[in-house]
Amino acid sequence: MAIKSTIFKAEIQITDLDRHYYQDHSLTLARHPSENAERMMLRLLAFALHASETMVFTKGLSAENEPELWQKSLSNEIEIWIDLGQPDEKRIRKACGRAREVFIYTYNYRSALTWWEQVRNKLSRFDNLSVLVIPDEALQTMATLSQRSMQLRYMIQDGEILLSNGEESVTITPEKLLAA
Repeated sequence: MAIKSTIFKAEIQITDLDRHYYQDHSLTLARHPSENAERMMLRLLAFALHASETMVFTKGLSAENEPELWQKSLSNEIEIWIDLGQPDEKRIRKACGRAREVFIYTYNYRSALTWWEQVRNKLSRFDNLSVLVIPDEALQTMATLSQRSMQLRYMIQDGEILLSNGEESVTITPEKLLAA
């Protein structure tokens, strides 16, 4: 019998001074059995950085042809495609062809830099692709904030994120490997 996903509830408050976006969201996340707390919290961070009324979590690890998150227009065109980790070049090319903007949030700093060195020359031609790496220490601290029911605040200013649960906080400064 297959292990089922674990359901997490997150009440998040976003104060994004860079985009002038100020909103609260009630989110339900299904954490796949193969997904760890760091990766799930990275999905939440990606949502907060691109939040809108139409940004949604997809089937993620359970669907090959979908990103972790996306935002679609009313005419069902993909406006924003967000992937996590180290997707292969073919997947990224396909995403860049289908979406107006593509964001990849990678982690595990050393392996992320190795992956980037392997794919950089093939991907730097895409003007709608941004690749960011999240520092290991920040990701590990984010994971400690993970609970089945969470209340989180994201304050975003000058590309830096302050994440807090009211008791603990972490400052996250993504490193841009490629900016669209």
